[in-house]
Amino acid sequence: MAMRLFTLGFTKKDARSFFTLLRDSQVARVVDVRLRARSQLSGFARADDLEFLLEELCHLPYVTEPRLAPTPELLAAFRQGSLSWAAYEKRFLELMAARRVERVIERAGLEDACLLCSEHEPRFCHRRLVAEYLAREWGGLEIVHLI
Repeated sequence: MAMRLFTLGFTKKDARSFFTLLRDSQVARVVDVRLRARSQLSGFARADDLEFLLEELCHLPYVTEPRLAPTPELLAAFRQGSLSWAAYEKRFLELMAARRVERVIERAGLEDACLLCSEHEPRFCHRRLVAEYLAREWGGLEIVHLI
């Protein structure tokens, strides 16, 4: 049986829909892969608030995993438009390989976990790239995008 790895972005979701999605799924923990998890712009998804809310509303543990986030320079280049999505994707995957995340991240810690980022949809989000990278490296991984 394949291990499941969920992904979810909080943008364009109100707190009710966000927490309901997580509560009604079979997620075992939330793994925040954002570069800036404590940003004031994150609203209810600000790391300190999110940790409390996930425990209180969904009984889910919350952890941050900065090794699965882009570098500040890489993210800035993409957001400023000096790097296309294709170039960002290539450089991000090179970063994951250089960090050897498939070896330093414990597979068991991601079983039924949900990778959290801000992007509404996974298409242009690094959480999808992380999930697909780990699926290639580990094998036996089912990716479930919660939307």
